[in-house]
Amino acid sequence: MSPRNDPRSEGFWSFWDEVVRNLFGWFRAVGREFRTRRGRFLVTTLPMLWLLLFFAVPFLIVLKISFAQAVFGQSPPYTALLQTTPNGGTSLHLNTQAYALLLSDPLYIGAYLKSLAFASVSTLFCLLLGYPIAYGIARAKPIWRLGLLILVILPFWTSSLLRTYAMIGILKANGLLSQALAAIGLMEPGSAILHTDLAVYIGIVYNYLPFMILPLTATLMRTDFTLLEAAADLGAKPAQSFLHITLPLSMPGIIAGSLLVFIPAIGEFVVPDILGGPDALTIGRVLWTEFFTNRDWPVAAAVAVSMLLLIVIPTLAFEYYENRRTDQDAGP
Repeated sequence: MSPRNDPRSEGFWSFWDEVVRNLFGWFRAVGREFRTRRGRFLVTTLPMLWLLLFFAVPFLIVLKISFAQAVFGQSPPYTALLQTTPNGGTSLHLNTQAYALLLSDPLYIGAYLKSLAFASVSTLFCLLLGYPIAYGIARAKPIWRLGLLILVILPFWTSSLLRTYAMIGILKANGLLSQALAAIGLMEPGSAILHTDLAVYIGIVYNYLPFMILPLTATLMRTDFTLLEAAADLGAKPAQSFLHITLPLSMPGIIAGSLLVFIPAIGEFVVPDILGGPDALTIGRVLWTEFFTNRDWPVAAAVAVSMLLLIVIPTLAFEYYENRRTDQDAGP
């Protein structure tokens, strides 16, 4: 008897055929469910629950700690907001000394300004370096495009901590970059880029450049480049075509890439701590010092809340402005 006519073989294949049919039927049923009102509600509810559990609740805990008062020698090292009065009642004690310290101490103000400078300048350089790369990938042939995108995301296969430590060998006094700059007369022989602000800029740009390239590439790949040919036929120069066609059409990718670089860069801790010197005091390093060295959790929580507000409020204002502009452009 041949294997195809074997009853056991027929039973085996019929079982898996039934499994595959049921699986595809389940996928079709789920797809139909998601197209209903209840399905759309589930699709939006699950992400909201995730944000509530892993963002809103931790933020409320940190916000609560920021209004407490530091007490050393106990665990946790801060007072409770709700305290029992001598007559058995409960009173709310809100302490704003941590926020007052942030506004009055030059150390924290300088850390915020330093973080803003590192994030802003690094985002600008990521844009200047990433835009030509993204444009080249978008205009490349499909067979080359995949390989170029793999080269862009290849650094993500290694931990950012290891890549930052590897930068030490390049930026130290006898490193490749320091020797090359000394050879062309831009640095004194034996000088090092390591432990300077320039090293921090190089490290942030190196680590976050793919976050700028990928959204820019996705936006530029959707651009109709025949518009450039039409502009050239009408007598426009390449620079004019870029400024009036390519750049405005790629603006969503520029905004997305800039946010993806700026938001994590402003709270960066690893790069300034490893590559920066004592003057590279960023808000991330202040957070680490207050939490784990000084054990002043209320001040550290106030620093974290202020940093979040510093990022979220301008982002929400920008999003509101963009939505209003889009509605006005789409209006009658």
